[in-house]
Amino acid sequence: MNENQEKQNNLINTTDCLEAVGVFRCWKNFLFVIAILCLLLLQITFWLVDTGCVKIADEAKSSAPVIAAEENTGQIGEAAKQALPVAAKIKEAAKQAAAEPNQPAEAVSKKPSQPQQKKIGLGFLRNFEHWSLLIRLANFVLVLVAILYCLTMLFTLKVSLLGRLGGINHISRAFFLSLLFLVLLLPWQRFFAGVVAGAMFTPKELLTSYAADDSGIFGAALYYLRFTGYWLLVMLLLIFAQFRSVRWAKAILRRLEVI
Repeated sequence: MNENQEKQNNLINTTDCLEAVGVFRCWKNFLFVIAILCLLLLQITFWLVDTGCVKIADEAKSSAPVIAAEENTGQIGEAAKQALPVAAKIKEAAKQAAAEPNQPAEAVSKKPSQPQQKKIGLGFLRNFEHWSLLIRLANFVLVLVAILYCLTMLFTLKVSLLGRLGGINHISRAFFLSLLFLVLLLPWQRFFAGVVAGAMFTPKELLTSYAADDSGIFGAALYYLRFTGYWLLVMLLLIFAQFRSVRWAKAILRRLEVI
């Protein structure tokens, strides 16, 4: 009787652990998809800025060093003085062209209106202010998702140990990979500037790095390693953690002779 009761209790405990594992697996997969989408959004934004598909002229000028701007003020003033007589000549030519009766004014006014209508639909996508809002939103969601993903792995590991479900090797590796993913993802440059940086970046950091990307091959290599290589490392850690968790689930099913 005692042996039968122990077997029934073990079966009940195993069933409860399997139900808990099923809940954790669903949330783990959901958090994985959200994290992948946020990481892809950050990388797409970087490449749009790097290739010049997004207008960042005003933001890049504001993020440039003030010393360089002060050095160029004298040159700009001299160029403006030289441009004054040229502007006067242009005004005189415009007056003469307006005085001629044979000039069709309607044809001239229609020409600049056509390219402007083509650019109206791309105004939202080419404005960096909208992309900066998406970067901030993706960073906020990504931090929450990464923390929840790591905690889900931890609770899954505890359930596997308590329920003796098996696959401890795979779930332990998945937990440490998710922990590395979380550590490398967090924006440590906000707290330890100049010492260590995270894979996440803010719109200001992206503009500053883009404006300062003129220091030769070494600077360009560091620039792309910061925004692309670091991102690829974090993405691989997340994918490997998910792959290990999938192998853990298969090991549990094999041990319980479900498949």
